[in-house]
This record gives sequence, C-alpha cells and structure tokens, in this order.
Amino acid sequence: MDLGVAIKENIFESLNQYVFETMNVISASAAAVLIIQNDIIVNEWYCGYHDNTENSRKIDERSQFNIGSIRKTYLGLAISLALFEGRIKSLNDFVSDYLDDLDEEIITGTTIRHLLTHTHGLYSPSRRMFPAGTDWKYNNAGVNLLIRIVQKAFGRPLAAVIEEKVLAPYGLSETGWRKENSENLVWVNETYAGEQGGEANLFVSTRELGLWGYLHLTKGYFQGKQILPESIFEEVVKIITPTTLDETLPRNGFFWWVQDRSRNMSELRGQLPKGSFQSLGIFGNAVLVIPEFNAVAVRMLNQTERNPAGYDYLRDIQTFGNIVSKCILSQKN
Repeated sequence: MDLGVAIKENIFESLNQYVFETMNVISASAAAVLIIQNDIIVNEWYCGYHDNTENSRKIDERSQFNIGSIRKTYLGLAISLALFEGRIKSLNDFVSDYLDDLDEEIITGTTIRHLLTHTHGLYSPSRRMFPAGTDWKYNNAGVNLLIRIVQKAFGRPLAAVIEEKVLAPYGLSETGWRKENSENLVWVNETYAGEQGGEANLFVSTRELGLWGYLHLTKGYFQGKQILPESIFEEVVKIITPTTLDETLPRNGFFWWVQDRSRNMSELRGQLPKGSFQSLGIFGNAVLVIPEFNAVAVRMLNQTERNPAGYDYLRDIQTFGNIVSKCILSQKN
C-alpha cells in the first residue's frame, strides 16, 4: 500500500484495546487494526499468532485473513462493472433473464436488486421464504446466484474478473481466493474445492483490505490516476433496497450496509455519520468507510468457534464503529 504513514498511537489506543478484548472474548488467536484518514495510515496494530499451535507465525502486515462475507463486496463491484459495461442491463432485470435453469415458480419476480440487498426471499433456488422485495433475510442464496450471473455475463469466473479488472490494475497482490494453506494465510481449518470465487475463501492482508475501503472512499482514484470509472464505485454504496421495505429493516447497497438513519437490525448505528458504509465477515473482520471523516477503518480477527455466552455480534460491531468515530472526533477537541 503506497500511502503515507503517520501513526497516532494515543488517539486510537482505546480502539486497539477494544479489538484486543474482543479477540479474547471470542477466543481468536489473531487481531489487527488499520485506520486510514486523509490519505495517510494513522493507526496500524497487530496482535497474536496465525493459530494456537506451537511455533505459529506471528501476525504482521503480510498476514492474510479470510475475510468471509466481506467477499460479497467484491462480488458487488463485479456486478457494478457488468452494469457499466452493459453486460447486465438493469438492477431490475429478473434473475431468470440470465439463468434459465431455475424453477420458474420459485424464482418468479426476483430481480438482481433483490439479490444484492438480501430481499430476494430465497432459502435456496428451490425454496422460498417470502415474496421477493417484501422482507429482509441475510443468507447466501442470492450470493450464489449472482456468482453464476457474473460467470455468464463475463464468460469467466468471479475470481478471474476481479483479478483482471481490479486487483492487477490497482496492484493488489495480497488479495485472492485460496484453496490451500501457505505461510502468509491465517488459515481457519476449512476445506475448499476451488479458488475461482465461488466459495468463502477470499484472503486479504490488513493493508489491502484497508485499501479496498480506501478505493471506495476515493471512488477508484489512486496514486494520481482514475483507474476504474468513479460511477462503478459510486453505484455500489448507494442504497438500492426496495423503498417499500419496512422502515425497521437494514438498507443495503451492493451488499454494503449503508447508514441513512439508526435502524434496529443494522450494523451501523449511534455515532457514525450518514453515508458511512460497512461490511462484516463471519470470522469478525470488518471494513468501515466514513466519507464525512475521510476515513477507513479495518479490523481483522480469526474467530472459529461459536459465539460465547453473552456475546452479541451486532452490539460488538456497532461498538467498534462508535469507537472509531469517537477516536477520530477526539482529534478535533
């Protein structure tokens, strides 16, 4: 990551301490925090080891974590690319316009917009929970269909699209789908069949996840160049949730959680300004972008056990965002 570094140790000490405490609460062996503000890394902190085995590798800037569901934001960008290039015509296109082997009775009325915002109502391609656009339910049924749509639209797998269109142009060499363990991977003891983008095995270093958020903050502008068009990044963080959805339910962009106002089920609440957006992964990783503060916050964890008694992941991620906000605001006082 070719950004300047000006560490402000005292400003973000409480944030690093909170992530350290979270690491212990959820019995993770590794943690990291990165803050970018005003185009400079102002906080970078690493703690722990790749796993709990003897002689395990210590966590550092080269360690690549499995980012879990944050991978969906990479899929979201691929969909935005497909829209920009005319490979997909509209968010309101029906899924059946692109995939012709689905049960028409089940998939009827389901659009790409529904898949991106968890409002599709599908438990699986053969089972429906509620009519599309009438409710919100977080699951991977829509994700898997969009991965297939990307494959059909571009004629190659998601991983190949992201590598060619994003990773290579922006010089991201510590990001990619991996099916086998290696020295720099914070492995989570899972088995993967492939590395083409169809599974939850996207590994990213802390700095490059920070840069992923930073590219969304700058709308693709990096090192004096507009490598991908601004509009591709702008689209993915606009709220595209159907306007008829109940007001208590979350609002999403292209899988990003987007802050418009406080909502009970949202990862974004409290002190975060309007327009902030975030993605959270199952192992505890998160990338938070706060345009009003010109800032990006990343935390990395490698939780592999069930949540302990009394731990509320939603309260935890909301607290993380609030502490980030508090630390940044404290610099103005």
